[in-house]
Amino acid sequence: MKQGSEAQPISSVKWVNRDDLKANAYNPNKVFPVELELLVQSILTCGWTQPIVVRSNNEIVDGFHRWLVSNDERLLEKTGGMVPVVVLPDEMGMAEQVSATITHNRARGSHFVMSMAEIVRSLKDEQGVDDQWIAQHLGMEQEEINRLYDNAGSPDTKGDPEDDFEDGWVPDFTRAEGG
Repeated sequence: MKQGSEAQPISSVKWVNRDDLKANAYNPNKVFPVELELLVQSILTCGWTQPIVVRSNNEIVDGFHRWLVSNDERLLEKTGGMVPVVVLPDEMGMAEQVSATITHNRARGSHFVMSMAEIVRSLKDEQGVDDQWIAQHLGMEQEEINRLYDNAGSPDTKGDPEDDFEDGWVPDFTRAEGG
């Protein structure tokens, strides 16, 4: 049996025709169209940086959405319909395969709002990029950009603390008590 780095699936990345792969029937991960387009943009910009993980029967364990978008004509043009894959050992049973799919998905984590807000603020204020660039490269709608920028504490979008604001309303609890 191979030892060390040679024993790792990533040591044997190969390019296969995307049409030879098949989705598994149990993946609970769903991605919205905006994020799928962002994935295409990522591959167009950076190239393929992560292979699709498959079993020897070409069933996808991880990377379903990378495989799905690989049918985009812009990506087909770049790779001729080929996608990078790594193959997991055949000794892995179905329970381990399902577990691998779930853990690959969950291990990617989530983006926290305040961290994203700081990134948007930095891109706009320090890097000088405009909202259109952020929308295209980060897959955001204008409203999301505005909210994140506002959450970062931008003085341009906050009200003046010296402004006088009226109380919006005060609840009348006497009516609820039958008064």
